Amino acid sequence: MLIGNVGRDPEVRYLDGNSGNAKVATFTLATTERYRDRNGETRENTEWHNIVAWRNTADVVEKFVKKGTQLYIEGRIRTRSWDDQTGNKRYTTEIIADTLQLLGKKSDNPAAAQPSGYQPQQPQQPSYQAQPQAPAYAPQPAARPAAQPAPEADLPDDDLPF
Repeated sequence: MLIGNVGRDPEVRYLDGNSGNAKVATFTLATTERYRDRNGETRENTEWHNIVAWRNTADVVEKFVKKGTQLYIEGRIRTRSWDDQTGNKRYTTEIIADTLQLLGKKSDNPAAAQPSGYQPQQPQQPSYQAQPQAPAYAPQPAARPAAQPAPEADLPDDDLPF
């Protein structure tokens, strides 16, 4: 489980294969750990993670995730190796995202902005003047006196209030 900010715009690729067009999105995620050292000074340690999202999760990444977006990710850690152009064995560790959730304010995510030309409707103003509401901590005056009880002939056999 990781919570962090996207370090660069995601790269989305389409792969042709037996299962049709599979989509994969890759991006980096920065997680920061803050702590106090022995001298009481605040220290930060930022770790960068390579994130890989497939299929439906890659769709969400493509539509909504941009550099700076805050994300919550659940996934599996994978280390893979390959031989580079000079024949050296290289390794990389990636997080394969199973669950991805957008965090932060909507205004913080540039991809969540409304499409250009979108004009939100202005709320209609009522034709009457609304009475100001009393603060929640102020005592409320009694609205009306308690109702008179009905005659006993009108009451059912059990007089339970519920």
